[in-house]
Amino acid sequence: MIGTNKFLCYLALGILPTLGFSQDKTATPPANWYNLDFQKDGVMGISTEKAQELLKGKKATPVVVAVLDGGVDIQHEDLKDVLWTNPKEIPGNGKDDDGNGYIDDVHGWNFIGGKDGLNVNQDNLEVTRLIRIYEPKYISVLPSTPLSEKERREFVAYQKMITDYTSKMEEASFGKLNYGRLKNEVDAVVKKIGKAPKDITKADLEAFQAEGDQQKMAIRIAKKELDNGSFEKFYTDIEDAVKYFTDQVDSHLNKEFDPRDVVGDDYEDASQRNYGNPDVKGPDAEHGTHVAGIIGAKRNNNKGVNGVADHVQIMAVRLVPNGDERDKDVANGIRYAVDNGARVINMSFGKGYAYNKKAVDEAIKYAESKDVLLVHAAGNDAQDNDIEKNYPTKYFTDSVDAVVGEAKNWITVGATGLKQDADLLANFSNYGYRSVDVFAPGVKINSTIPESKYKENQGTSMAAPVVAGLAAMIRAYYPSLTAEQVKEVIMKSVTKVDQKVKIKKDGNTKRVYLDEISVSGGIVNAYNAIVEANKLVSEKK
Repeated sequence: MIGTNKFLCYLALGILPTLGFSQDKTATPPANWYNLDFQKDGVMGISTEKAQELLKGKKATPVVVAVLDGGVDIQHEDLKDVLWTNPKEIPGNGKDDDGNGYIDDVHGWNFIGGKDGLNVNQDNLEVTRLIRIYEPKYISVLPSTPLSEKERREFVAYQKMITDYTSKMEEASFGKLNYGRLKNEVDAVVKKIGKAPKDITKADLEAFQAEGDQQKMAIRIAKKELDNGSFEKFYTDIEDAVKYFTDQVDSHLNKEFDPRDVVGDDYEDASQRNYGNPDVKGPDAEHGTHVAGIIGAKRNNNKGVNGVADHVQIMAVRLVPNGDERDKDVANGIRYAVDNGARVINMSFGKGYAYNKKAVDEAIKYAESKDVLLVHAAGNDAQDNDIEKNYPTKYFTDSVDAVVGEAKNWITVGATGLKQDADLLANFSNYGYRSVDVFAPGVKINSTIPESKYKENQGTSMAAPVVAGLAAMIRAYYPSLTAEQVKEVIMKSVTKVDQKVKIKKDGNTKRVYLDEISVSGGIVNAYNAIVEANKLVSEKK
């Protein structure tokens, strides 16, 4: 599931979840801070600009990076010059010119659209889909009911799903109700003040005469949020929260809702590859467009932002709805990207349950056989991925979910913030001593969004494309390095921090070092990576 605001913590008032992530109190971070250098600029960026100095005059080969996501706005002013274009496909002629099975796939493909041009926007969470499957069989089963070994495993899994689902539904219903109430009060305040949200100041709120306890509470929250931003940002956060929780209740957790008919495929046939349509933007491309910009927004063009990588071509593969992605689409998205020349694949999505992990595992192995590097976001649940599941994963498993292997072409990325202090680890980021490989900037990341606009978002969804961009940079300038060697370079060259960071563990806050909650023990560093790549290539000669 994609999305950067989960609204899961609670205010001291005990009434409403917080707005967004209050990870860093810096109101406006330096532009492109994730590309900056700690020694020079005072923020924990990855030293991209410093690395670019090392690369001056060095030959580079363009690298295709596939963005498997919710859609990319290919008309964006800062992206349109860095798109992958299928050289053998004639735009808009309704023919499969290159014979790859996908008609008019000029800049990528959309696996959650139908031939009639319609697209899936909202979808269920995977837990909802699984409950819909298992509920008819197990809703009346008791622990004492005789079951086969396979049925017993399914029943135990079903019980866990029900507990998880119930918790999610309670939270979503609570959020929808209370954020709805807050929005109603704030709308009344805006109307009485008589200004657009973008023009309302703290002075306006100080002078406002609130009516009733709910309106007084709304004013208090608004003034508190204005300490770190504008009223317009506060108002947008409320709108986002109402939408988020409404979508949860009405679509993501609604067992009666199933939009797959829009696609028109045989969903149970994971070997079916040729379905979908060429609309790579879809109805909601904010997340994917933001991710694409972090990887490769046109550098130094005096517009918007600078992506991490130059010499990059963005391939858009739409397969993530507002809801959880489906394993069949993930597997086919990976295969499409590999078959059409991607050297790096970014996957800023994840979920707690799998439906057809075998299909995804086989696609990962296929990518490995074709020397393609996969970069995956660790997730935004502040959880230990060594214990809690976050799919897809680098671990291959058998029919009883026992680990039988590990992908060597895979990097899992957690998120960090601007400052080298106890809050360096983003308070939403997942972690894991064995399961999370590296960390990268993922807080207050300004990047591209549809209609040639820009916005700050945060999440491990933003950290993963920082690493994907770095991988593309390495592959562009050092094309002889394999995907496994690129991973080795990135892992070996991280910045290690002699600073304990806060994590949530077993309901408590603990302080740990990054090497206790990740494989590499550090934050990716582009400058160090280029030095390491130079060394590795020299050793190979």
